[in-house]
Amino acid sequence: MSLFNEKLKHITLKEILSLIIILFLIQFFLNSLNIVQIDSMWIYLLVILYFIFRLRDNLPDKNDYMNVFEKSTLKYVLLVVILNIFISYGFLYLSDFISPIFPSFAVLPAGHVTSNSILTLSLIATIFVSPIAEELIFRGVFLNRLKLIVPPIFAVLVSSLLFASLHGYGSIISAFIFALCMAVLYLKTDNILVPIFAHFLNNLIAEIIVFIDRGNVLFTNDAVVIAMSLLAIVSFVLISNSIIRELNSIK
Repeated sequence: MSLFNEKLKHITLKEILSLIIILFLIQFFLNSLNIVQIDSMWIYLLVILYFIFRLRDNLPDKNDYMNVFEKSTLKYVLLVVILNIFISYGFLYLSDFISPIFPSFAVLPAGHVTSNSILTLSLIATIFVSPIAEELIFRGVFLNRLKLIVPPIFAVLVSSLLFASLHGYGSIISAFIFALCMAVLYLKTDNILVPIFAHFLNNLIAEIIVFIDRGNVLFTNDAVVIAMSLLAIVSFVLISNSIIRELNSIK
């Protein structure tokens, strides 16, 4: 294990929760007084900067990065990401189906961007900032510290539920499954850079699909919807079996 990953485990829940609460209070104060509008991306950036400052003497080394691209690790990461993409669309279809019956479960529409600069910032936040901040917080700190309090399986479940709670109704279940996969990746490799890379890849592919699907074919073409739904079911079964097997092996 590298010094970076070892030192990461020493950051406490109290430390990170205090930082996040303070940042959210500052955000609320500045936004409510219309001094300046701060969104979650800036909070995430500040959290990342805090991690960098906190771990400045033991930042990731060459071996940490090389471990991400080992053949066995990369193969597993790619498989997990692709299956999770299918699962996420499956739950989006399900949400669309039940939304007329239960309006509160409707997928929230994406916000409209008004300029290229806003679009660029949004993409940077989604593809780069969120994966780094969320993996450091939920796997790097929450999962590691909870493992000291409760059995590892419960630590995985609780940290994954906390991660999923950040997402909307239409994606909360798929986010929970994704979080379980990221926890398994982290526990298998003991390298936080692995789930960070997987998270980055997942968000990148998702954004590319949205960009390519300008005609919204994935939600309007019946043949495509049926094919994607079947792939989602198969992916769900495969991922579920893998998660159960991996969780049972956790000690």
